[in-house]
Amino acid sequence: MNVAAIRSSLRVNLAAILARARVRVVASWRETSWVVGETVFPFLTMSAFVLVYRGLHAPKVYEAFVVLGAAMTAYWNNVLWSMASQFFWEKEQGQLQLYLITPVSRMSILLGMALGGMAMTTTRALVILVGGTLLFHISLPLDRLVPAFLLFVLTLAAVYALGMILSSVFLMWGRSAWHTVTLFQEPVYLLSGFYFPVRFLGAVAGAFAALLPITLGLDGIRQIFYGDLAHGFLPLAWIPPIEVALLALFLFLAHRSLLLMETLGKREGRLTLRGQ
Repeated sequence: MNVAAIRSSLRVNLAAILARARVRVVASWRETSWVVGETVFPFLTMSAFVLVYRGLHAPKVYEAFVVLGAAMTAYWNNVLWSMASQFFWEKEQGQLQLYLITPVSRMSILLGMALGGMAMTTTRALVILVGGTLLFHISLPLDRLVPAFLLFVLTLAAVYALGMILSSVFLMWGRSAWHTVTLFQEPVYLLSGFYFPVRFLGAVAGAFAALLPITLGLDGIRQIFYGDLAHGFLPLAWIPPIEVALLALFLFLAHRSLLLMETLGKREGRLTLRGQ
């Protein structure tokens, strides 16, 4: 492939990413009830866990664990509902074949959807983080904000790469995708230690949970902010290299799974529903 062809391909894929992201951003602010539902109600859930720790007279740092974990749940839910199940919903609406005939990478389409979905997701996460910090007087060392943010970005990249894999898997599972999304939601809340240090799961369960990039990412962010008080599962120095390795692995598997999904779909006629 010559240089001109590479530039043309990059330009088309970049345009696809921006187009899909713009649709998500505009749509997310058109429905006011979504804004309320995605910010106020999750804040109430987070508040309940904080009050439980406060009622048990747990160390103050545990309330900070809850606030940070609740902010991260917004991104996991976005991966499940706005990315992993997206191709299945497009199939339900009869639009999947339109995506498959476009001369762009399927990963570009999913990346655009993910970036657009982050607009509402980041709003929800900020409301939880800022509101929880102010309301419950949570201490966040702002001098450590930059390394925590860098690890957060790396974690999100790996998490959304995992979402690309799930998008092809959920599509092939058909109408059970909705139930599968729900099934993947609650167990990850436990395994990722959103509301407690993951090391308390034990070595075996913790090692299994570490396969989820959001688990190690959240564990590392807590260690950056609170050091030994975070009860880290792995040494902090190990976490960024592991996240990079997971990102590379998930991107490779996502590319292969999307190609396999398209091939099987064409061969077995799974890209459309009967009656469409």
